[in-house]
Amino acid sequence: MNTLRTGILMAAMTGLFVGVGALLGGPTGMMMAFIFAVGTNAFAYWNSDKVVLRMYGAQEVDENTAPRLYGMVRDLSKAAGLPMPRVCIVENDQPNAFATGRDPEHAAVCATTGLLNRVNDQELAGVLAHELGHVKNRDTLTMTITATIAGAISMLANFAMFFGGGERRNNGLGIAGVLLVSILAPIAAMLVQATISRTREFEADKAGAEISRHPLWLASALSRIEHAAQVTHNPEAQANPATAHMFIINPLAGGGLAGLFATHPPTEQRIARLRALANTMGEQENPISSVPKAGPWSQPQVTKGPWG
Repeated sequence: MNTLRTGILMAAMTGLFVGVGALLGGPTGMMMAFIFAVGTNAFAYWNSDKVVLRMYGAQEVDENTAPRLYGMVRDLSKAAGLPMPRVCIVENDQPNAFATGRDPEHAAVCATTGLLNRVNDQELAGVLAHELGHVKNRDTLTMTITATIAGAISMLANFAMFFGGGERRNNGLGIAGVLLVSILAPIAAMLVQATISRTREFEADKAGAEISRHPLWLASALSRIEHAAQVTHNPEAQANPATAHMFIINPLAGGGLAGLFATHPPTEQRIARLRALANTMGEQENPISSVPKAGPWSQPQVTKGPWG
């Protein structure tokens, strides 16, 4: 089913891309856009994860350089029945995380330094389990391809005036149409992203809770990092808004785009669903910290680095 949804998404984004090309350049523009879209899809399938990791300056770590983070990903991957993904750290003060890769065998899980500095071990495990939920659900291919194609659509729209065609440029309606497309194309791409992301975040929350067996760990983490993410600037995400849907919490929360296009469901709804799932699973909320003390990460503490 996820493979089918990914195929439908790629077709829809390709159709949008070709439509923009047709509106901007007629038959020639449509053909050029189709060729470029096919190339973009092929490139995105094989390389979009590398592009995203490079975009955010993600540094791969191992058990020696980041034992706390690496050990948790290893244990949670085993619990989820997944192969060990690459583990990366992004130097960014905003608490956040994302996963990427075309399949579980080529996945990478990334956490920001802000996340590692602000959450305890149980909350970190909840966040990592959520990202592994994306990997298990095979969301990462869809999310990275969407980011790549949406970015390409935005790029095409930014150069709209150059692809408008001579006859179209020489009349007011043509210029108005080009300007309209340059505005609406990235909006349409972002709406597709938002629709996909909201559903997948709920599904990854549930999958992550089942992997960690503690829904309240993730609920506590979401509550803790939501406010911090809103007031902490993420310059890479602001420069590349097409990747916003990949993060566990909207990285644009502190910017102007967040209010226009919500790529994530409201955090309050996510926490409410996790609390309901905790009740179903028989997990009792800790009256002191709201984070259960039992489990393999039984000594919650904030680690300030070097991520040990």
